[in-house]
Amino acid sequence: MEQFIALAIPALLVAILTLKVINQYEQGLVFTLGKFTGIKQPGLRLIIPIVQRMVRVDMRIRTLDVMKQQIMTKDNVPVHVNAAIFFKVENPEQAIIQVQDYQYAIAQYAQTALRDVIGGKTLDTLLVERQEIGDAIKKLVDNETDGWGLDVQAIKIQDIEVPDDLKRIMSRQAAAEREKRANIIKSEGDKEAAKNLADAAKMMERSKGAMQLRTLQTLDGLGPTSSNTVVMALPVEVLEWFKKGR
Repeated sequence: MEQFIALAIPALLVAILTLKVINQYEQGLVFTLGKFTGIKQPGLRLIIPIVQRMVRVDMRIRTLDVMKQQIMTKDNVPVHVNAAIFFKVENPEQAIIQVQDYQYAIAQYAQTALRDVIGGKTLDTLLVERQEIGDAIKKLVDNETDGWGLDVQAIKIQDIEVPDDLKRIMSRQAAAEREKRANIIKSEGDKEAAKNLADAAKMMERSKGAMQLRTLQTLDGLGPTSSNTVVMALPVEVLEWFKKGR
């Protein structure tokens, strides 16, 4: 029994040191005596202790925050902007060998690209074209990180903070713009009503019968209430029509 235990313990230690489990979403880079010698796929894999070392690389899409920073826009407005990077490792060999820390490197480069792109835009453009600006930053970062074995999926601008005094100015401008639109709509409605009234006047002018009919409709609408006394100046044509009726 003691012999079995004496043999089992070293065997267990060897198994722990030599057998490695690689998850489905990982790949394992193997270095033999410090030199890259291959990639292990997901599953139970054998590594020679002391001689070999394995580095796991997560192949899933990951998210990194680009630290908020103050940037001066093209029209000299200081804004605080932060963003998020969505990326994944496409070539694990390049990601580990070419860059010391690829997550830190891509975050730093994205921060620089964010400053460069936004610095060339006005505040109005930044507020309106957020998606387009994010795409432009993504293109810059993706081109640079191709040699790092990384694939940038997207860069999203999250928060844009402007100074408080500028917020108040923008609020007043927005209120003035809403009032302007309301006045335009009201003006267009008045114009349409005036046009309809003019068209009706022209129609009645062309047709005497239409004018007489409208007058009679007005009289009928007053109703047979005895408490109301209505004095109206009837057109001559209506009076003549009453005479003919008699």
